[in-house]
Amino acid sequence: MKKNSPIGIFDSGVGGSSIWQEIHKYLPFEHTIYLADSKNAPYGNKSTNEITQLSIKNTQKLLDLGAKIIVVACNTATTNAIVALREKFDVPIIGIEPAIKPAALQTTSKSIGILATKGTLSSALFSETTRIFTQDISVVEIIGEGLVPLIEAGNLTGDEMVSLLKKHTRPMIDANVDYIVLGCSHYPYIIPQLKKILPENIKIIDSGEAVARQTKTVLQSLNLLRIETSNPKLQFYTNAKIDTLKFLLRDYDSKITIEKIEF
Repeated sequence: MKKNSPIGIFDSGVGGSSIWQEIHKYLPFEHTIYLADSKNAPYGNKSTNEITQLSIKNTQKLLDLGAKIIVVACNTATTNAIVALREKFDVPIIGIEPAIKPAALQTTSKSIGILATKGTLSSALFSETTRIFTQDISVVEIIGEGLVPLIEAGNLTGDEMVSLLKKHTRPMIDANVDYIVLGCSHYPYIIPQLKKILPENIKIIDSGEAVARQTKTVLQSLNLLRIETSNPKLQFYTNAKIDTLKFLLRDYDSKITIEKIEF
């Protein structure tokens, strides 16, 4: 692996681009390649075997494109497939898990909410993390049914999104949560809508910054940080339409390339 090789990132679709933004902020000179497996989104309703096979396919594609490290920017893929990925591939692999620990440590109402996909909430890794950190805390787990397809379509603010968010957050508000953990990398894109709906005392936590910090730490420890400070190549590939990625990443329009490819 060479220092000048790119960081490889994949997600079940466009959502992990929220993780990419954090990584690019922390590591602005690193080349990156992002794979949006939107054709197979969402992963949250698939079996563990299906999720694992898709994750292997995505990882192999990123390695074929020269990635020096893999970031699994998908909670469902991490919680269901990261053990298999680490067994199969001899490359550093960073995962993403819901930020249960900081929410559990900081809550004063002793009640937290977790909004995630069915695939994440039903995984063994998620159950174990929750058990360790929330022994004296009430946890309201809500499956964010319907949210990923809307985000994949670029519908962040429409009536359907607003009514779904109201429905999903009502049990959390009723349970007096003071933290809501976003357990899907698509969900940071709906934080502005969530803030309009939630009482002001409820704080929202996602995992993006922690993943970016960990990626930097691992690259530093392996002496794999890119040394050059010339403009990096920031490549995005999707196997569906490019429209939503273009919309979500419009602030980076002049710096990135987005292409549709088959994988």
